[in-house]
Amino acid sequence: MSAPDPIVRFQEWFAEARTREPDDATAMSLATADATGRPSVRMVLLKAVDARGFVFYTNLTSPKIADLDANPRAALCFHWAKMERQVRIDGRVEPVSDTEADAYFASRPRLSQLGAWASQQSKPMAGRFVLEQAVAAVALRFGAGTVPRPPFWSGRRVVPEIIEFWHQRAFRHHDRERYVRTAEGWRSEWLFP
Repeated sequence: MSAPDPIVRFQEWFAEARTREPDDATAMSLATADATGRPSVRMVLLKAVDARGFVFYTNLTSPKIADLDANPRAALCFHWAKMERQVRIDGRVEPVSDTEADAYFASRPRLSQLGAWASQQSKPMAGRFVLEQAVAAVALRFGAGTVPRPPFWSGRRVVPEIIEFWHQRAFRHHDRERYVRTAEGWRSEWLFP
C-alpha cells in the first residue's frame, strides 16, 4: 500500500537504496533549462530531503545555477538499478538558507571544503595541475584553521509539485504511480507503464 505522503514514501525507498545499492544511492540526475529553453542534465548528489523538498549544493557560478536563475524549475531522477526502482520529481527551485548551507559545508571533509574554494566550476583550465595548485593555495590561505563556506557556494532545494514512483515488473507490466501537489495536499494516480 502506498504512503499517503510521497515524501514519506521516497524516504522509505531512499533508506532501502542506501543499504542495497552498490553505488551512491544519493546520485540523481538534475535537469534544467536556460532562458531559451535549451535543456541540460547532469548528476548531482542529494544532501537532504524533507517535507520542504530535495537539496543539492553547488558553486553558484556554475551553468546549472545560471539556468535556474533564468528558469527556476528543475526535474530530478533517481534510478536504483538493484532495486528496479526509479523516482522522478518535478518542481520549482529555491535557495536554501545561509544557516543550512553553512551547516552542510561545515560537515564536509576538509579537502572538499578546500576544493569548493579552489574550483572555478565548469570554467576551462590548462590541465589538472592548475586545480592542484589552486587547492594548495587555498590550503595555505586557511592553514589549520576552519574553512568557511565560500560566498559563491550554496544549495538549492527542488520543491516538488510532481513525484512519480516507478517499480519494474516482469514483461514491462511496471508499477507507475504519480503524486501531484494540489491546494488540498497530494493527489495520486496510477499510470500505464
